[in-house]
Amino acid sequence: MARAGTFAALMRKLPFLFLLLLACRQPAGDPCKDFFTPYRDLVSGRERTNINGAYVDAMVLYSQGDFAGAADGLRAYLRKPGADRTAHLYLAVSQLAMGKPYDAELSIDHLETSNVSGYKDPCEWYTLLCWVCSGQHDRALAGARAMAQQRHTYQREAQALVEQLERAR
Repeated sequence: MARAGTFAALMRKLPFLFLLLLACRQPAGDPCKDFFTPYRDLVSGRERTNINGAYVDAMVLYSQGDFAGAADGLRAYLRKPGADRTAHLYLAVSQLAMGKPYDAELSIDHLETSNVSGYKDPCEWYTLLCWVCSGQHDRALAGARAMAQQRHTYQREAQALVEQLERAR
């Protein structure tokens, strides 16, 4: 009879033990949300001129977290002849923030194929995030592994992304 009482007590505790086990399991998280951070604003503090005014105005919205407003302003600015092509990176980041990774990847492509130099690392990192945020996790994992094994501005972030994507498999 003592065994039946012990068994019954254990069965009453089983749901609690199950919940405790679930709480201890490390969740994989959402790599898109976990790794996305806006690229630093290097523009909104510039002196506003007739040539760059629309860019500066859009970047003020970007720095305030109004990515939809920033994207509208950046698209309009980029249609102007002689526009600073670095605006494509900020447009891509805004599009990622709005949940549009395919549009973001296209915007990055525009910067990568321009004659602007010095943006290789951020373009590669945000391209990885485009893949992550569009559910292309195998492609993102391969890219993140390669990035984590070289000198890269985002090397640490890439290694952390590798770890999270591997845990989620």
